[in-house]
Amino acid sequence: MHERVAALITRYSMFRPGDRVAVAVSGGADSVALLDLLVRLAPRWNLKLRVAHLNHRLRGEESEADARFVAELAASYGLAFDLDQADIGALAAAGKENLEQAARRARLAFFADLIAGGRVDRVALGHTRSDQAETVLFRLLRGSGIAGLAGIWPVTAEGLVRPLLDLTREQVRTYLVERRLPWREDATNRQLELARNRIRHELLPRLVGDWNPELVDALARLAMVAQAEELYWKQEIDRLAAWELKRQGEAVLARCSRLRQLPEAAARRLLRRAIELAKGSVRRVEFEHVERLMELAAAGQGTGGLALPGLRAERSFDWLRLAPAGAQPAAGFGEIPLAIPGEYAVPGRPWRLRLDIAVWDEGLPARRGGYNTGGGADLDSSIAAGGLELRSWRAGDLFHPAGRATAVKLKELFHRARIPVWERNLWPIITYGGRIVWVWRFGVAEGFQARPGARQSVRVLEWEQESGG
Repeated sequence: MHERVAALITRYSMFRPGDRVAVAVSGGADSVALLDLLVRLAPRWNLKLRVAHLNHRLRGEESEADARFVAELAASYGLAFDLDQADIGALAAAGKENLEQAARRARLAFFADLIAGGRVDRVALGHTRSDQAETVLFRLLRGSGIAGLAGIWPVTAEGLVRPLLDLTREQVRTYLVERRLPWREDATNRQLELARNRIRHELLPRLVGDWNPELVDALARLAMVAQAEELYWKQEIDRLAAWELKRQGEAVLARCSRLRQLPEAAARRLLRRAIELAKGSVRRVEFEHVERLMELAAAGQGTGGLALPGLRAERSFDWLRLAPAGAQPAAGFGEIPLAIPGEYAVPGRPWRLRLDIAVWDEGLPARRGGYNTGGGADLDSSIAAGGLELRSWRAGDLFHPAGRATAVKLKELFHRARIPVWERNLWPIITYGGRIVWVWRFGVAEGFQARPGARQSVRVLEWEQESGG
């Protein structure tokens, strides 16, 4: 038994030499066996053990008795004891979740506090192969995808480790009996109104008896295979997300044309990553939600929106934008006086522009200035005396591009250039005496462009800053 546990610990590098480890002990059979096994194995990794217990306060005196039992158990091994308690009923009501979900959330918060507080490096949990099989079957019945079928992970990024995942519940009980170790029974584990208990005590035994006597092992192997798949896909989606997803404040952007070019499996997972980045998790996000996003991105062109759990999705031209529910559209900004020379950040955007006096010894080349110059433009030097201001686009703004016969609403230019609707409120414009003389990406206004042969011009350079780094 010890060697099987030690082999799993080694296989997944659960501990580093000298790690401080809290053993989460509820008082039940699995956690009591875990504590005893780790006490006996601790010298191999020079582990510094302590015991942690969360009193759920769900069973009155029984819960208090559990806490006393674990405290005495910790003392019998000469280990430090961390005790906390949580009102699971109140947490469930506040979070609009069932008692099981609230209890799990409270335990994870307790473990996270132990690690964040610097008391331990790892928290060891007593989940077994039987728990793994029940979890996979439960998620299969709920229609989970591959990520759900990965079940219980042996090691998590949060510092949780599960050394007993290679042992069944029956093997753990046998170990306790042989070692003459007492444990506590939780009567709620027999309550059949809980779905997990019905799976444990009714469905899984029936399937084992009627269909496959090796079903527990088969389900555990399925979890192991799914975990390997998930590790591969995480690396692949990390790589894709760096190229294909763009952060914009609270929102995340993706190009629909690129999503359509990806294999369907990759596109689905990339959208799940975008959801996770935008709302902080994929909680309450189901398969059908991702499929609706896939459908929104699938059309060759168009607009539309979707309300998802905790999220708002919006399509505009080739872009899909995901933002937290309730996030407000960026408001425009008012006039900012401009000096020459000067460099300025566009509020709310990773854009910058610079104004300088450019000197042309042989006269301004004929091809400089004009409409949609993309990167720089030259304005008539007469405006250098002062009065230039930077502001954002406003509904109804008219712009007369240099070289064009008539003025046009900027909204129309946005549409022609396929500028997404959420980009427009912060679109930068330079005015002179209240008149628009320059627009980001669209260049100089008619009547304000520097003429060919001019010896000087007001040079406007525009660029986008590199994100990250």
